[in-house]
Formats: sequence, structure tokens, C-alpha cells
Amino acid sequence: MLSKETILHKIQILITNHFETPEDAFAFFDKDGDGKLNKAEIVKLLRDAEITGFIRGMVSSKLIEGYDKDDDDLISWKEFKSAIDEITEESK
Repeated sequence: MLSKETILHKIQILITNHFETPEDAFAFFDKDGDGKLNKAEIVKLLRDAEITGFIRGMVSSKLIEGYDKDDDDLISWKEFKSAIDEITEESK
């Protein structure tokens, strides 16, 4: 399985190369416009970040588990921003 660092790096590359801001990326993947990313929306983000299909489901569950601070099984903008901040900090 890919390391957490590799997965976060691929997400960072996707966001940096395809979106003006993290907010634009969040809005793009928030297909239902509810202000939160559900598991299906996170799987789409991982697909676009070139995370292989075999592990996408496991990775999406782990991302929710790791960043979902209010335990609603969704990733809010605040939680997404926290993940992006961690990615940015780790890449320094």
C-alpha cells in the first residue's frame, strides 16, 4: 500500500496543478454542494490524484477516519483545509 506521505503528495500535486486554490478544489469535488465531501466524492478526488482503484476505498476510509474531527463520516471545508495545511507543512 502507498504510504500516507505518497498519497498526500499526489493530492497536493493534483490541487496545485489543476486548481487555483484549495477552495476551488474542494468546490469541484463537492458535487452535491453540501459543503462536505462524502466517501464517493473523496474516491473521485483520489482517482483524479492517480491513486489506483485497488486501494482507493481503503484510502478514502482512512482519510475520513484521520481528518473527520466531528465524526459525521464527511470531510468539511475546515477539515479539508486542515489536511491541506498538513500536506503543505510536510512538503517544506
